[in-house]
Amino acid sequence: MRVTMRIGHLDAVPALSRTDLLAPAVAAALTELDGKLPADAVGVAEIDPDLADTAAFCERYGVPPAESANCVVVAGRRDGEDRFAACVVLATTRADVNGLVRRQLDVRKASFAPAGVAVAETGMEYGGITPVGVPASWPVFIDAAAAAAPRVIVGSGVRRSKLTLPGEALARLPGAVVLEGLGR
Repeated sequence: MRVTMRIGHLDAVPALSRTDLLAPAVAAALTELDGKLPADAVGVAEIDPDLADTAAFCERYGVPPAESANCVVVAGRRDGEDRFAACVVLATTRADVNGLVRRQLDVRKASFAPAGVAVAETGMEYGGITPVGVPASWPVFIDAAAAAAPRVIVGSGVRRSKLTLPGEALARLPGAVVLEGLGR
């Protein structure tokens, strides 16, 4: 029996049944999580890649922005070392990069990583970057509201699909740190 989930107006299927809709790093990470989450916990749905950006995606597919989460790559430097983190906040908020994230990374200045750097470091497409499958050495900062959400929609590592998963599954990702007030 095939389990179906909904993402707005879209049907989603178990993500590992459609690895063609996932970046390789995302498929590998989900395979590693297999058995740690219910089999049908993570779904994937194909979308128009031109509508991957949050506002366009939510409008076209009937997804409330409060159910969609954005993942941004933040970079900083300390003692000549580049430091990266993935930050996940609900689409109705913005990540507190210059306050909370900067302090968590222990850097003097933190900023959004340039698109080319984010793509090169994650192996994912810009506009599809997700916390699932980022480099193991990175912290994954999850806003407490996203971790508490019954379901969130995030990127899949590629622009042509989206993942749906329980917010608590985000908190189980390797390197995950749930932070109150990350999203403002």
